Amino acid sequence: MANHKSALKRVRSDAKKRLRNRYQLTTTRTFIKKLRSTSDKNEAQELFKTVTGMIDKLAKRGIIHKNKAANNKSKLAAHVASL
Repeated sequence: MANHKSALKRVRSDAKKRLRNRYQLTTTRTFIKKLRSTSDKNEAQELFKTVTGMIDKLAKRGIIHKNKAANNKSKLAAHVASL
């Protein structure tokens, strides 16, 4: 275990950041599932705007890779267009 004060603080702050990142990721996943299960076009378009912003935010913060974000958005856009 870490002995320095700064290392102990780093352990505490990393744990907080990990929980925050996991919360944001799981929330986004839930919204993606909700969007995929929707069959109403207008509702899907509104959800798509929300989900796109969430995905972009995850990529910007480094929680997911930018290419994964692009792939997700592309697939969701195709899904919304097919409704």
